[in-house]
Amino acid sequence: MKRYVVGLGEALWDMLPDGKKLGGAPANFAYHASQFGLDSIAISALGEDPLADETIAALEKNGLQYLMPRVPYPTGTVLVTLSGDGIPSYEIKENVAWDNIPYTPEIAEIAKNCRAVCFGSLAQRNVTSWGTIRQFLDDTPTDCLKIFDINLRQQFFTKNVIEESLKRCDVLKINDEEVVTFSHLFGYEGLDMRETCQKILTDYQLQMLVLTCGTNGSYVFAAGVTSFQETPKVKVADTVGAGDSFTGSFCAAILNGKSVEEAHRIAVEVSAYVCTQNGAMPTYPAELVAKVK
Repeated sequence: MKRYVVGLGEALWDMLPDGKKLGGAPANFAYHASQFGLDSIAISALGEDPLADETIAALEKNGLQYLMPRVPYPTGTVLVTLSGDGIPSYEIKENVAWDNIPYTPEIAEIAKNCRAVCFGSLAQRNVTSWGTIRQFLDDTPTDCLKIFDINLRQQFFTKNVIEESLKRCDVLKINDEEVVTFSHLFGYEGLDMRETCQKILTDYQLQMLVLTCGTNGSYVFAAGVTSFQETPKVKVADTVGAGDSFTGSFCAAILNGKSVEEAHRIAVEVSAYVCTQNGAMPTYPAELVAKVK
């Protein structure tokens, strides 16, 4: 029986002024993990509409396995508008397909054979998908690596969702801005960023905590380990999918027996490469893949 690496949550399209692009962290994570030869699959839900057909076509073009039941809600979209100064604003449409992911027997079967799963807070904003994600996590084997890529978006999170997710995960991925929000929400004020991360790691008995700070580098905290890597300076084509490539490659490296420090180095190198490419799902060069195997 295959053991799957799963991206679980939102599947959506960013509706940009110059056209639309397939988005959603779970599919990106699953794609990047798949680049290292892992059996990866994206799980979400799609509507019964032409945009759903386009989603499937895009996933298949990139060779990504998916399990996305059709539900009687529109396929997810995010309306992106630009101000006169070019500053984007986002309207994440509500009550869409990925808000209503059903816990089907097929999804339950993947859960029972799950080697690693990455999930976030956004897809837990609606009770249906929230219930599916919790049930999926509870049905995974004891050795499944559960990664909570917190991804705080606008007002679409609650303290309860974050807390319940932390209780169910082994690894938290969070960025420097989200640490500030977390500190206000959980009463961690007065601590610096590293102290906050160490406290989260201890309070929720996590295996690892990954902190990304944009151009200021990234950290991985684990028991007795603090790994820091500077962010490489590269010629950026676009940053779409870079964060998910970090998570996917870090997960793949850990699953393949790499140390925390080595997995961290690989994740930074992969995300830097993705920044030099157009689109969220570039093909990796062989020498990058070889670092994990």
